[in-house]
Amino acid sequence: ILGEGGSGGALAIQVTDIRGQMEDAMYATAPPESMASIIFRDASRVEEALYISRPTARELKRLKVIDHIVPVPENVADCDKMANNIYHFLVSSVRDVSRIKISKLIRRREERAMRFGVYKREGLFYDIKKYFEKPIKKAFKKPPLDIRIINYSSLTEVSDSYGEISLKMVKKEFIKCGDGKGGSNGKKGCGRLISLKDLIDNYNVCPYCGYSYPLDASGWIDCLVDTGTFHEMDRNLSVDDLLDEDSITEYYRDFLKRQEGRTYFKESLVTGTARINSFQTVLAISSFYYCGGSMGVVFGEKFRRAVDYAIEEGLPFISICCSGGARLYEGISALMQMVKVIAAVNRLKRHGLPFISILSDPSTGGAIASYAALGDLIIAEPGALVIFTGPRVMKSRGFEIDEKRVRSEHLHEISKDVYERLDYFHNIRGIQEICKRKEMKYSISRYLDFYSRIRGPVVKVKRSKLRMLFF
Repeated sequence: ILGEGGSGGALAIQVTDIRGQMEDAMYATAPPESMASIIFRDASRVEEALYISRPTARELKRLKVIDHIVPVPENVADCDKMANNIYHFLVSSVRDVSRIKISKLIRRREERAMRFGVYKREGLFYDIKKYFEKPIKKAFKKPPLDIRIINYSSLTEVSDSYGEISLKMVKKEFIKCGDGKGGSNGKKGCGRLISLKDLIDNYNVCPYCGYSYPLDASGWIDCLVDTGTFHEMDRNLSVDDLLDEDSITEYYRDFLKRQEGRTYFKESLVTGTARINSFQTVLAISSFYYCGGSMGVVFGEKFRRAVDYAIEEGLPFISICCSGGARLYEGISALMQMVKVIAAVNRLKRHGLPFISILSDPSTGGAIASYAALGDLIIAEPGALVIFTGPRVMKSRGFEIDEKRVRSEHLHEISKDVYERLDYFHNIRGIQEICKRKEMKYSISRYLDFYSRIRGPVVKVKRSKLRMLFF
């Protein structure tokens, strides 16, 4: 890593066998200037943003995000000496990996991915160590020089209040179609008055024009699952169980406190077992009203555990994506969850189990750039926003976006072109079906029924063979 690395580049780096970072380089989810504007709405608070993102080589080596720190010469203009340091790192790395069998290297990559975001260490020694280290580290945090300030306005690729109706309108008997901040489907609704009960019964979709609001995890459970069959897994898993105390800043704790009461669930991913028209499955559902369904360490760990349970029981796996991207308060640890969930999906496929991915509105950021795009079958709801960088953010950077081209109908239409370039797309097939929320249960049931007819005997896998890491 030279200079500055992050975003999609971070994902590519984390599937390598040996990772090195220059001593003065930064490696983060987003540049510190962007973090300050996004988290604090104040571009001048760069130093505090650095305290949250922890982008330096020394900090990332402690988190095992990188393996080696490559020293830089005292004179940064001495290119020959810098090149020599990089040369020695590369020679050493090539020598090390050349001694290891390919099968072992691949296994090590997967084991490392499973551990991303599980950093908590306990014991008297660590308690004493963090007591003395925490104030010292905070006091000596220094921002790099020559930082260019860029203004952004949201924690995720869509507005924090995208299509929000749950908080302001829940006490109203009627609502006007299209009311609420943000919105979905690229339109503003028909403006007709709708009974709130009718809207909820129709899974947050206007019965007159089809305008939809994001559906939270509880709504998706009502929409898809046979009554009384959903059993939640790892409900109480929290960041305190996975991260060291000094990795959870006071800013992050305040942010998490503000999420309380927004939804019945305690995190942005809800996992569990359920029956869909009597077919037993494992579900992973984004909870959009909890921090915009953002991907953090709890999200990644719950997803990994749910996949391992599906493998253990030989069950189909279904994910419902409704996410605005990575959770910046967790810094690089949040971005590493992309690697973790992709590794989990690959394990699921190696065991021959079906993975159905449902793209809800919105499906953006790290979610669509990782697990949500890897389904054996991908079903999208009408008008779902499906894009890595949201239109609002693109416009803030000077790029004009035709929203129709990043909605599910258009992407479904062009998905047929995938088959003309299979050498490029490999196992990616695009969106195979557009399905309304009310018809989603029936649509999924057809595929589960087909799978049940063609599959062989279910082979359950013992937990010890999965190398499961329950903490």
